Amino acid sequence: MFVVDPIDGTVAFLKNRPHFTVCVALVSDGRPVIGVVFNPVLDECFAANRGEGATMNGKPIRVSQRAELEGCRMCAARDMFEHPAWNNPPNRPWLPMHIETRNSIAYRMALVANGAFDATLALSAKRDWDMAAADIILREAGGIVTTHNGAIPRYNGAQAIQPSLIAAGPKLHAEILSRVRHINLQR
Repeated sequence: MFVVDPIDGTVAFLKNRPHFTVCVALVSDGRPVIGVVFNPVLDECFAANRGEGATMNGKPIRVSQRAELEGCRMCAARDMFEHPAWNNPPNRPWLPMHIETRNSIAYRMALVANGAFDATLALSAKRDWDMAAADIILREAGGIVTTHNGAIPRYNGAQAIQPSLIAAGPKLHAEILSRVRHINLQR
């Protein structure tokens, strides 16, 4: 099944920001096997085929090998990390990080895949078409993609929705997962 998002990052597109993408994935048995995320403004084309690695504009890409959360480059909404609930146990306040955001979830994931950012985190629901193409790209670049509780996303389900997203290299993914795994997200 093809999963297509003609404009991921609609707000960026409407505000004339260069952070929107066109996404296409081929999903088989709930998992993406081919994915392309294209940023037409910046002429960046991220692509992957299962078992063949990931590329940006035809050149191989890899996730960062960062293990420490403090000082990492996080591509996510800043206000999520500043929410006062992080001060209430069992939550823990976030360590200082370099945080930037991009409206396109697929673009955030692709930027993690090529090492421009170390991780991305979203504690809100995302649609399959926002994630499927970038999922295979990030995995083929050596990263891990899960929900906030560690589940591997399955695409083309009855709801076509994922409850949350963590995407990072293996060591940093484990650190982020340890901080959010206990959270009970409401749908």
